[in-house]
Amino acid sequence: MESVRFSVVIPVFNEEEVLPETYRRLTGVMEELSEPYELIFVNDGSRDRSPEILDDLARKDPRVRVIHFSRNFGHQAAITAGMDYARGEAVIVIDADLQDPPEVIPEMVAKWREGYEVVYGKRAKREGETFFKRFTASFFYRFLRAMTDIDIPLDTGDFRLMDRKVVEVMRLLREKNRFIRGLVAWVGFRQAALEYVRHRRFAGTTKYPLRKMLKLAWDGITAFSNKPLKIAAYLGFALSFLSFVYLLVIVVTKLLGKSTVPGWASLAVINLFFSGIILIILGIMGEYIGRIYDEAKNRPLYIVDRTRGVDGTHEEPPHDSC
Repeated sequence: MESVRFSVVIPVFNEEEVLPETYRRLTGVMEELSEPYELIFVNDGSRDRSPEILDDLARKDPRVRVIHFSRNFGHQAAITAGMDYARGEAVIVIDADLQDPPEVIPEMVAKWREGYEVVYGKRAKREGETFFKRFTASFFYRFLRAMTDIDIPLDTGDFRLMDRKVVEVMRLLREKNRFIRGLVAWVGFRQAALEYVRHRRFAGTTKYPLRKMLKLAWDGITAFSNKPLKIAAYLGFALSFLSFVYLLVIVVTKLLGKSTVPGWASLAVINLFFSGIILIILGIMGEYIGRIYDEAKNRPLYIVDRTRGVDGTHEEPPHDSC
């Protein structure tokens, strides 16, 4: 089996408009490194022409390997599958939309050769994005860092290079609600940031709208912190204390002979407020219990329907991925 120096993992979901350009730019960059490489495209249940385009690339270029999921399992599962199948001494993760420029990869490789085991891209500037998108992204990273118990670098996505030893450790982490950038921060090793300008999308539409960003943030928080549960407990104690104080006010008012009949509307509002808080606390607890349930079922992270350029030439992925 031919040794591979670099593996580039590219998750793909409905990217037919950009895939030919992605392949062209990636091969151009990797050829400049003058070392053996492979491009691992993970088709995450695309419903456009992405599967046909990827299969055609694999037929024409033996360095292209394609993994087709049986359905859409999500961006983080696609990255996981790519790492499972990667053979390189260093593994680079990059999205197919070209917002993270492939031309940064040689700089990451240079940092890796200096001895760093993780080199992550840090977004110094975000081109072609609205103020709302930039604001929510900035808030997302800072809120996530404040709520989690590990030091997740600010303004970083999944664009990064990982040494083989890091990938081997990552392959052991099979939790279901995955947050890759948090897991990479958690495993440690020598890590370095590399600043770059994030470009506007080459073509197509974003696959990470606000709804998915919120889910990713929640996955990160619940995967690496129990702070929401602590906040719920503190809030419960605070409301209980306020309720006791209000009870004393009512008793004192009654002892002083003042009427307590007026104000039932405010009591109803307070009751509704407390009920809402209780439901929020129960919702937070239910979310954690649901995640425990997901882990207990122990279903595979993804299911592979078929592959191109992979059969008989790859290291077997962990047993819990089909």
